[in-house]
Amino acid sequence: WSPLVESSPFLKQAHPDPYEDFMYHHLRYYGYFKGQRGSLTESATHQRVWKNKPRHLLNSSFGERDDFISDTLQKEKLLWSTCLPSAGQKQIEAVSRDSFTLSSPILRTRQLLYDELDRVYPRLREPQELFGFFSTNGPLEAPRWPIECEVIKENVHHIEWVPPQPEYFYQSTGNEKVPEIVGEEKGKIVYQLDSVPTEGSYFTSSRVGGKRGSIKELAVTLQGPEDNTLLFESRFESGNLQKAVRVDTYEYELTLRTDLYTNKHTQWFYFRVQNTRKDATYRFTIVNLLKPKSLYTIGMKPLMYSQLDANIHNIGWRREGNEIKYYKNNTDDGQQPFYCLTWTIQFPHDQDTCFFAHFYPYTYTNLQCYLLSVANNPIQSQFCKLRTLCRSLAGNTVYLLTITNPSQTPQQAAAKKAVVLSARVHPGESNGSWIMKGFLDFILSNSPDAQLLRDIFVFKVVPMLNPDGVIVGNYRCSLAGRDLNRHYKTILKETFPCIWHTRNMIKRLLEEREVLLYCDFHGHSRKNNIFLYGCNNNNRKYWLHERVFPLMLSKNAPDKFSFHSCNFKVQKCKEGTGRVVMWRMGILNSYTVETTFGGSTLGSKRDTHFTTEDLKSLGYLVCDTLLDFCDPDQTKFTQCLAELKVLLQQEIHKKLNVLRQDMDLEGSWSDISLSDIESRNSTSGSDSSLSDGLPVHLLNIADELNQKKKVLKKKKKKKKLLQSRKQRNEQYQKSNLMRELKLTEDNPERARYTSTLQKQPTFLKNSEISCSSTMENEKPRSNETQLIGRDKGTSLDPSVTTLILTKNKEKMQNKKPGFTVSCTPKRSTNSSQEPVPDMKPNWPRNRYPATKRDRATMVAYPSLHIYTYP
Repeated sequence: WSPLVESSPFLKQAHPDPYEDFMYHHLRYYGYFKGQRGSLTESATHQRVWKNKPRHLLNSSFGERDDFISDTLQKEKLLWSTCLPSAGQKQIEAVSRDSFTLSSPILRTRQLLYDELDRVYPRLREPQELFGFFSTNGPLEAPRWPIECEVIKENVHHIEWVPPQPEYFYQSTGNEKVPEIVGEEKGKIVYQLDSVPTEGSYFTSSRVGGKRGSIKELAVTLQGPEDNTLLFESRFESGNLQKAVRVDTYEYELTLRTDLYTNKHTQWFYFRVQNTRKDATYRFTIVNLLKPKSLYTIGMKPLMYSQLDANIHNIGWRREGNEIKYYKNNTDDGQQPFYCLTWTIQFPHDQDTCFFAHFYPYTYTNLQCYLLSVANNPIQSQFCKLRTLCRSLAGNTVYLLTITNPSQTPQQAAAKKAVVLSARVHPGESNGSWIMKGFLDFILSNSPDAQLLRDIFVFKVVPMLNPDGVIVGNYRCSLAGRDLNRHYKTILKETFPCIWHTRNMIKRLLEEREVLLYCDFHGHSRKNNIFLYGCNNNNRKYWLHERVFPLMLSKNAPDKFSFHSCNFKVQKCKEGTGRVVMWRMGILNSYTVETTFGGSTLGSKRDTHFTTEDLKSLGYLVCDTLLDFCDPDQTKFTQCLAELKVLLQQEIHKKLNVLRQDMDLEGSWSDISLSDIESRNSTSGSDSSLSDGLPVHLLNIADELNQKKKVLKKKKKKKKLLQSRKQRNEQYQKSNLMRELKLTEDNPERARYTSTLQKQPTFLKNSEISCSSTMENEKPRSNETQLIGRDKGTSLDPSVTTLILTKNKEKMQNKKPGFTVSCTPKRSTNSSQEPVPDMKPNWPRNRYPATKRDRATMVAYPSLHIYTYP
């Protein structure tokens, strides 16, 4: 090697690259490089090869493409020429004339932060996630399904359409038929989904297209053109029909699939029917709904979509159905009760393809198409940056949008406050996606208000938090079988990646700027109108401030938003929700926006269903309210605060009237806790008692453990184990006594010592037993006689007490060498006294139970104290 190195003309250059020089000789020695260095680098032919196939340098082998461009600098020049603008190309050309190893920007680390003068900050840049940015090139990423799920190859697409006339609630007649549930024993199964996970299973892996192999034909085979059996299907995005049973010519019982890997959460439905007949009246009955209350009891109608109407008349989803009834299932399996929804329908066409849904579907593919249009828009892409927040359990992308106008100076950029919006943490609540779409349509528009909002805010938007659940048609859970909106405090990054990364993103955002507003869009299944849940701030400086934004929103949307339905009480069962966790992280205005599946009972829209246009308009109104909320002229804000105080006084008076109490509220009403005043019931759509819990496979494990515990308890009872410490002490004393008796027979001196022990005063032996018991319990206990003495104000002889303490101390130190026991006079049990400053062990509060303050002062008695430190 040395002769080759010495003869190399390359070493005569000012700044050689040692590695490049070594590889040059190495490749020539083994015959892989036959060209001259630098002879082909400027060739137009190979420049064209690089531009047409830019990745060949990264994944080719030696001898095929690397011989075209051997010099590292030339390779980097071509690589950067495809990525950098003209200014960057000029910079690299200038670098090529200088030392490559010393001044090339390619070798500069991207982990250090630089300012405009190229001075290095003494800190590292935050590492980027290992997920790619949103790509506008090529097709969209296909949804990934659990490997157990069969997926049909057809692409389901629905047009957007707004009904020209209001769609009113169904008016019950009281004569609606309540069909008796027949079941598959007396009916005929015409559709049954057998590819769902079995009970006790859990998510393991996913793939595009779901289950491998050919797709089975689950619907029954028609016997001829006269066969009028409906053909059902739900193996598409967000579909969730499990089984259909034909119980009469035009009557069907439907069973919904529960959320995957759980045995509950049946509320959302979305399925397809084919082979319809125009002049017949069909009845559908869903037999396994779980919620006792539903909007269907107060006039909500199901949604229907006709493919022929969409193709011919451009008509989309519309509210349909008669004889609508929501009632309890008459069958009882001994577990949780089921509820039924039944309705009748007349299809508009023969041989049509129709869909039914609980609410307007908005799938993961719908979101991707929308985001792709934004990314390809040359104007919107300038102020809307798309990136991948994380990957879900199944590997689907969770998108994060950052929307803001470029700032003129770094100071302006740093002064911007942030607004965080999210939706679809509950996949069956597609209401949230339609509100989010309306918000994005407005904030990405060229409206002056939208431009102003982008100038003063940085918007962080997570449009679909639970893509896995949306894809498979879950109502509430992720593929972990858990309600994600109960786990925002989680530390399990791998189990709840979407929630963990969202919270982490907001945490980092709070470190760099103030977050003015957090809104998570949801759907509500038991109350009409739009309202929100907030948090109650006990800081009097910001008293009632968290209620200003919802009050303003109610004024901007008087026919949709109900401030009276809002609730600001933080319940213990909601501690893991997004709004509470973000509120505790420091976001004062943290809300869950609840949108009904039904419609409005307010103003001009009274007793009518919401359309997608109504929901999208709320997204615009959120922006409009944000401008009012941040108006430099605080007149609106002050007016709302004054109005809230009046409303709160009225609420207090109502509360006191119910309790039949009188109180002067002029000076003291503002000191009353708002959580005590809150009179409106919290009627979350989640049914918190049922909303979360272990998935099925963990429930089975828990049942097995409980059974094992019962068996162990039975065995312990048979063995007659000692139940208390007193019994164990008695048994120990008996065994010691037997041992002493045996020693006495062998050793007379031992007998005399035993008799001496027996002649000790009774009070001394009792005190020793009491001291021993105190050591075991880690806190002193008073017997009944001592308590009686305290009540009478009497005390023991101090000399006797000193003798007892001395004996006990010596005994314990001899018994446990190295363990220090400090015997100090006992302090009063009054909780108002402070502990000794020199001794402040970090004990939990409940170690010393509180005592009544109005009790007479008790006499302090000397006793044994044992201090232990954690």
